[in-house]
Amino acid sequence: MRLVQYRERGEIRLGVVIADRVVDVRKAANSAGLDANAFASTLALLEAGEKALAFVRTLNDGSDGVPLSDVRLGCPVASRKIVAVGLNYKDHAIEAGLKIPAAPLCFAKFTSSLSGPFDPIRLPAEDSQVDFEGELGVIIGRKAQHVGESDAMAHVAGYVVFNDVSARKWQFDDGQWTRGKSCDTFAPNGPFLVTADEILDPGALRITTRLNGNIMQDSNTNQLIFNIPKLVSYFSHSFTLDPGDLIATGTPAGVGFSRKPPVYLNDGDVVEVEIEGVGRISNRVRRGY
Repeated sequence: MRLVQYRERGEIRLGVVIADRVVDVRKAANSAGLDANAFASTLALLEAGEKALAFVRTLNDGSDGVPLSDVRLGCPVASRKIVAVGLNYKDHAIEAGLKIPAAPLCFAKFTSSLSGPFDPIRLPAEDSQVDFEGELGVIIGRKAQHVGESDAMAHVAGYVVFNDVSARKWQFDDGQWTRGKSCDTFAPNGPFLVTADEILDPGALRITTRLNGNIMQDSNTNQLIFNIPKLVSYFSHSFTLDPGDLIATGTPAGVGFSRKPPVYLNDGDVVEVEIEGVGRISNRVRRGY
């Protein structure tokens, strides 16, 4: 399934994409006599569990839907946590001049940085060194506490395309990464939550980042140092992963700050991140909040 969130008459709606149309899931649940509250958002759907997801999978007629092209897509999931991973591609660690980590390097982004797949990236006036980082995002579907690697994928709902936008001056000057990674609009993602059953092998997906049409990053998730089962298991031994939580799995080589000369985002630029089987996001850069 491809799940989306969109705004209609000022209200966030959960939709399922069928061919090129979006079906209102809550409306369909109402018609079926189900508790519509379980279908009010992607987060509510994940929290409702497998029975609710099974109902959505039965929706296969898009004739009552609206054209996908007419819908303004928002962030697919209102995640309560964004857990990000640094230096998780060997080539990126090398280009950054840093050692290959012995364990996942974890940091957090505030959820206020979440934005939609086609929303603008806003540049803070105080940091002119804003960079792109195309990544595969993993959405948790079931609560994970102290899970083993062999069981980890059973806790994954699906995947999103993610851009870990980074204000490099703040990131490096601060000595820790929270402020530079958490600016408003610095976590665009989507365009869909593609459920795990649609992706045969999330460890073998091409990932590409383009800046104004030029390829900047071109790699494959088979280059991850720590794969998805390892990340889910590792984090779940430190803190609970809840339905809707997002793990940003790291970025490959080609980021702007490592280039000579460096390439940073400017007003009017367009950044696109595309992942095989998951989709494409495209965000125009704007100066100032």
